[in-house]
Amino acid sequence: MAKGSKGGAGKSLVRATLAIHEPPIGVSTTPGALIKNFSFDFNPSQLALSRGTEWKTTPTAALRDGSLPEFMGPRPREMTVEIFLDCSTKPTSNSVLKKVEALFSCCEVTTKSIAAKQPSTPWVVFQWGAFSTARFTAYVGSVDATYSLFGTTGVPIRATCQVRLHEIPSKTKGQNPTSGALTVQRVHRVVAGDSLQSLAWREYGDAAAWRAIAEANGIDDPSRLSNGVELMLPAAEEVGF
Repeated sequence: MAKGSKGGAGKSLVRATLAIHEPPIGVSTTPGALIKNFSFDFNPSQLALSRGTEWKTTPTAALRDGSLPEFMGPRPREMTVEIFLDCSTKPTSNSVLKKVEALFSCCEVTTKSIAAKQPSTPWVVFQWGAFSTARFTAYVGSVDATYSLFGTTGVPIRATCQVRLHEIPSKTKGQNPTSGALTVQRVHRVVAGDSLQSLAWREYGDAAAWRAIAEANGIDDPSRLSNGVELMLPAAEEVGF
């Protein structure tokens, strides 16, 4: 299994992430506030993507060779991603345990969705650099964790997780209706000097759009941004630009 290095060339390596969001309220197809950004210890060694179509065939006794199938529509994408977790260099750490629990929580109904009377598990967005084919809004269908190494106290320090994602199609099927271009959400890591206003100006050409970034990430106080925090930047179409 190929694993990324945390030193040397690994410093410039683009890491895969899984943004875990609150489900939206109402009929929106835009993920709600960011709950957690799950960072991969090592990039996946493989991804399995599938997509299909739905056809319907109605048998007819009068037709010798069978009736003509009727196209019903495309099926949403599905993806299985393997996540390798390892903290064996720190045998007393519980980071593997916490990360597996974070993945399992993607199959649990969120408290906010229950309060809004629209119970739902979190919505997630997998992202890996420029690999746009694998980037789509989804729900987690299942998580299978295999623990393969344990510390002296019995806490797992190595695990491999199989996470199955099922696409949640947007109303526009992820496309700009005028250009056909993919609607892309980006993740930005905050650095010194960043503000929501400056990010909005760079991303949308309008500093007033900072409210859309704040809402997408559940930010109550826009004046306090911590360095290193990853922010989901909504697509321009989703904020009206």
